Amino acid sequence: MSTTPPGRRLRLGLPRRAFSQVLLMQLAIAAGVAVLATGLFLAPLGDQLDDQAMRRALAIAQTTAQQPQIAAGVRETEPSPDGPVQREAERIREATGAEYVVVLDVRGVRWSHTDPQRIGGLVSTDPGEALAGHDVMEIDDGTLGRSARGKVPLRDGDGDGDGEIVGAVSVGIAYDSVRARLIHAIPGLFAYAGGALAVGALAAWLISRRVQRQTRDLAFSDIAALLAEREAMLHGIREGVVALDADGRVRLLNDEAQRLLGVGEEAVGRSPDEALGTGRTADVLAGRVAGTDLLTVRGRRVLVANRMPTDDGGAVATLRDRTELDRLGRELDSTRGLIDALRAQDHEHANRMHTLLGLLELEMYDDAVEFVGEVVGDHRATSEQVTEKIRDPLLAALLVGKATVAAERQVALWITDGTRLPDRLIDPRGLVTVVGNLVDNALDAVAGTPRARVEVELRAEGRTAVLVVRDTGPGVPPEQRELVFTEGWSTKEPPAHRERGIGLSLVRTLAERQGGSARVGEASGGGAEFTVVLPEALTEPGAEPALTGAREATGEEA
Repeated sequence: MSTTPPGRRLRLGLPRRAFSQVLLMQLAIAAGVAVLATGLFLAPLGDQLDDQAMRRALAIAQTTAQQPQIAAGVRETEPSPDGPVQREAERIREATGAEYVVVLDVRGVRWSHTDPQRIGGLVSTDPGEALAGHDVMEIDDGTLGRSARGKVPLRDGDGDGDGEIVGAVSVGIAYDSVRARLIHAIPGLFAYAGGALAVGALAAWLISRRVQRQTRDLAFSDIAALLAEREAMLHGIREGVVALDADGRVRLLNDEAQRLLGVGEEAVGRSPDEALGTGRTADVLAGRVAGTDLLTVRGRRVLVANRMPTDDGGAVATLRDRTELDRLGRELDSTRGLIDALRAQDHEHANRMHTLLGLLELEMYDDAVEFVGEVVGDHRATSEQVTEKIRDPLLAALLVGKATVAAERQVALWITDGTRLPDRLIDPRGLVTVVGNLVDNALDAVAGTPRARVEVELRAEGRTAVLVVRDTGPGVPPEQRELVFTEGWSTKEPPAHRERGIGLSLVRTLAERQGGSARVGEASGGGAEFTVVLPEALTEPGAEPALTGAREATGEEA
């Protein structure tokens, strides 16, 4: 009675386990190779045995033809079963083990044969080629059956091969004996093939066991499903994933990693330095920088990277885009600065209103008018000083706001007399980022120092924009003047909402992206002097300034 459940049919096929499938395939391959190798060996072996038999027959025929009495008997006697030619031919046949030794004259009449009754008759095969003076090797059918045959001309003389042809000698070796030798060799061949198959089976079992351990005894369908799920997961998550092998070369990049790093599939198989160029990003991916949540800048993007080693000596790195978060943090800093500035202005405005109220109550009307004029004039002078020298509205507004923040922090912010910047900037938002970062750093450096002062100089040299920010702070030691531009490096405690060590790195990245440079030196009188050169930052004189939409498209995200 069948035990198959109703509605289901019994299916025969390969087992599902990868171990069993690999073992069966390996055994099939080993058996196929053994059979193929045996066949490939047997085919040339038969040809070799046939060639050896034909050469042996030819050698016997040549030896027989060199016997002087054979040629003399053909020339001087008649064909006879008791003649000298028959006796000599039979002696040679018995001595060599040949099937037959046939001597014939130029007419094709036999002078010797294993069957004496055939002596005096014509040969059954054409002797023309041998009678023409050529040696012949062949396998053919004759009166005695299939044989390996050798034919040579029979010459009259002393056996030196120069005499007149008086006949021919045909020697045959039974073909069945050749086949028997081949059949006799087959068992040994199959024994070797069986041994090779056994070794192959053992090797297949060992390989299958290794595959079983590495695949955790999963079926191929399960492995395929896992791979499909992995591909879907890697290319679907919004986090960059970079896998590296034991040699430090990229072996996998998901779509998000390609987008964040700005590379394509051509990066696979190359080292991070080759694919990305030298820099902190390549150092983080290669493991030359240790730590968690490492900050790095790639183009305009601020990335957070983590690297986890794998058991095979490679590693998997994850990348998160925190450009927007960093931008929001900077906007929060700006908002807090604006709030501080408004609070300071409110406090100062209240003091001024109290002063004005006192003057009015004291009926000092002329003094009150003069006081209001001075207050309005100071504010107008500050704004006009900036807008006269810096024509771009974004930069002018930035520096006016920074001046208010600096005043609140008891720092003098000066726009130098050499500042002249026309409204021809190609990427004003990028320059706003550069100026804002450098001024913020300068304000932090001089905070709490006596006679704190920050100077900003912006000038145009043709189409090149040059920015210089000086401060009266402690300066930057020579050994740290390159280190300050490294991503993540800072001597200050980070605020709660973001990490430090990004601003100066972004400044250099923006400068170098435009073919420029960013460096720091010592200001005259002490302090630090940051200089940024931005070639091709301005349009040609007379050209239309960049449109607002274009500025938005090229604006700095971080």
